[in-house]
Amino acid sequence: MSQAEQAPTQRARTRGKQLRSNPTPKAGRNLPAAIVVGLAMLIGVLGGLVFLPLGFVAVTTGFAVFGVWEIFRALEANGTRMPIVPVMVGTVAMPFAAYLGGLESLLFAMLLSCVAVLLWRSVENPAGSANSIFAGVFTLGWVPFFISFATLPLHAVGVATPVGLWPGGTVPPGAWQVAVMLLLVVSNDTFGYLVGASLGKHPMAPKISPKKSWEGFAGSIAGAMLIGVLASIFLLGKPWWVGVILAVGVVAASTAGDLAESMVKRELGVKDMSSILPGHGGVMDRLDSIVFACPVAFVLFALVAGV
Repeated sequence: MSQAEQAPTQRARTRGKQLRSNPTPKAGRNLPAAIVVGLAMLIGVLGGLVFLPLGFVAVTTGFAVFGVWEIFRALEANGTRMPIVPVMVGTVAMPFAAYLGGLESLLFAMLLSCVAVLLWRSVENPAGSANSIFAGVFTLGWVPFFISFATLPLHAVGVATPVGLWPGGTVPPGAWQVAVMLLLVVSNDTFGYLVGASLGKHPMAPKISPKKSWEGFAGSIAGAMLIGVLASIFLLGKPWWVGVILAVGVVAASTAGDLAESMVKRELGVKDMSSILPGHGGVMDRLDSIVFACPVAFVLFALVAGV
């Protein structure tokens, strides 16, 4: 065999070795690592919901803090310095305010955080202050404010909000609502990934997220509907069609959140917000769907509360 004929064969062998040594499929994830990390996070979060609500709030706050830090680092690398101190204080305060004080306390904490950003930036160098203030307020709304809607259903109306275990060992409906929302977000990611990786041919937004396809979106809808119907009947005690409404709303919100974060990353010129979570990228690469799904699910649960 001539040298010219041997070259393609050698390249094919090299490519085969690379594929065998690299567990990352065409959808861009290290699947085994992604599954392990995803399951560990889901078990930890659901465990807090069922056994220790304040622990769930603390875990939610921790994710929000890491997400905000990643945004701060990405913005700083692009020349925008966000006032991180007041933003971090607001990030820690909002989930606890929502849990302990309800919706009014959450809105008040958001307002105070925005005012703190303005005051903090007013005593610093005025150069770039507009971009800095906008970045701070935008980040406060995007991450801690939205994700705090996951702790709102845990706020006990009319009785004391527990700081320990659920009183009497009974998990309230609000906790099951949050659990169902999280299951629907996981269903959206899982079924969308499986269908999109195998059948995806038509990109939804090729300039923003070329790997997200309409086929994957259809898989997300179908899979989430299945999980939503089962969860509605067995966890919420609601009619089956409530699960369909919740599934469609959560998948739409999750997809919008995913595309929104992809747009921000494109603007900042980064592939992932960080590499802290093996197989997932950064914390914000996991929160992108959840932060949009939290307020949408909260509103949908309020609308179907009387069913």
